[in-house]
Amino acid sequence: MNIEIPNWIIIAGGIGQIFTALVYPYIRHKVFDWYTDVKQLKPLNQEIAKTYGRYIQGLNFSFGLIAILIPSDLKNQTHLALALTGLIGAYWVGKVATQIAYYPMYQIPQKALFKYGGYGMNLLFVFFAVVYTLLFIYNLNV
Repeated sequence: MNIEIPNWIIIAGGIGQIFTALVYPYIRHKVFDWYTDVKQLKPLNQEIAKTYGRYIQGLNFSFGLIAILIPSDLKNQTHLALALTGLIGAYWVGKVATQIAYYPMYQIPQKALFKYGGYGMNLLFVFFAVVYTLLFIYNLNV
């Protein structure tokens, strides 16, 4: 499969990933009231939950920086490009699968910002999954 993804699409994805990292704390606090729930955990479990939240935020930000700073390297068909796009693609495909499988069971506040923001975030997640999966497939042609 010979697909060519323009750098501007990869960079747009990078900007979107950084956006998700920056709004992540707001979403946890305002949409999910996450900190109230975390306070009910034992102290060690609170720290574990916060740490994993920071991991997610850090990964989203890092993936975004990589896409913005070295988009051509993500499609140069080296083993490293294959590994990195495979990792990031699997991350976002897993995120989309989790959204579909588990999140519809939960209610989020029905304010317009949260409702339409949720649609927007889900579209971003699908966009990231598609871009990195296509990059992975392209890099398979080594």
